[in-house]
Amino acid sequence: MIKTSSPTRVDFAGGTLDCWPLHVFVGDCVTVNLAIDVMTGCELEFFSSPTVEIEVTDLNYHQKFSNLAQMLGSGDPQLKLVQAVLKVYKPSRGFKLKTLSQSPVGGGLGGSSSLCISLIKAFAQAEGTQLKVYETVEMAHNIEAEVIHAPTGTQDYFPALAPGLNLIHYSARGPRLEPIDFDADLFSKRLMLVYTGKAHHSGINNWQVLKDVIEGKQKPLSALKRIAQISAQMAKACQGQDWGMIPELFHQEFEARVELSAGFTSPEIETLRRLVLQGGGDAVKICGAGGGGCVLVWADPNQHESLSKECLKNGFRPIKFQAVKQREPVLL
Repeated sequence: MIKTSSPTRVDFAGGTLDCWPLHVFVGDCVTVNLAIDVMTGCELEFFSSPTVEIEVTDLNYHQKFSNLAQMLGSGDPQLKLVQAVLKVYKPSRGFKLKTLSQSPVGGGLGGSSSLCISLIKAFAQAEGTQLKVYETVEMAHNIEAEVIHAPTGTQDYFPALAPGLNLIHYSARGPRLEPIDFDADLFSKRLMLVYTGKAHHSGINNWQVLKDVIEGKQKPLSALKRIAQISAQMAKACQGQDWGMIPELFHQEFEARVELSAGFTSPEIETLRRLVLQGGGDAVKICGAGGGGCVLVWADPNQHESLSKECLKNGFRPIKFQAVKQREPVLL
């Protein structure tokens, strides 16, 4: 049996800039994200018969098919991502595939992107293919664009392949990964992750921004350039390990992101932000494309327990996590 797993991520700054061709319009820029141990994974076991069995545990889906062609022809929405990956790999034997995800659906943690990488890892291992980071990211974001029928960014795939604190630089040459040394314990103690209870849809927000910028609207382009400036400052803070800059940059990023599109926030996010700041938290960062999903909170460790209780009392769900460091060298 083949078992694979991949971390998800929390993004510190520069989200949306990773969606081509937005970074072309803005100029050379960077996104910053951190891998966390909210994991995805899969288990793959091959049969001598052509039978295909798929179990998607977080969606409570379990189905058997007589062969791969029947599975690929199924209209079950829970199968879209698996089908898109299998169109690439087309295994010649029957198999049982079980997928797992600890990320809330629509959580803004890059859960579907992480799961896409977990699937690719499994089928690449089955055929004896050695994965290279940049090539795999290109394939994964094409696969996921097919699934959601919308443009996708690429930042979410990097932490699933090369965990850690990463700066991902975007230019005409394509993305370039810069891993940053960091104190995982500090991040795990300072950061809280809270699920608003409302799923988001990243394809909708990113497409609206892309559409507005291509149509020449100056307000979203100006906001994107502001996000790029903030992200450059975040990258510099990480390179210098000036972690005290993070709360202020989270504040600035929040404001610039809402200026980019009102859809990035929501009543739930606004309520959560208010109670966190009133309860002694230092800053709140919208995860992913926002509109729901999770938020990242920076707060003194002594405030975490009281903030968690306040979140639970108001219907929000804190998610325990640890930062994940790169353990093995990767092929870029």
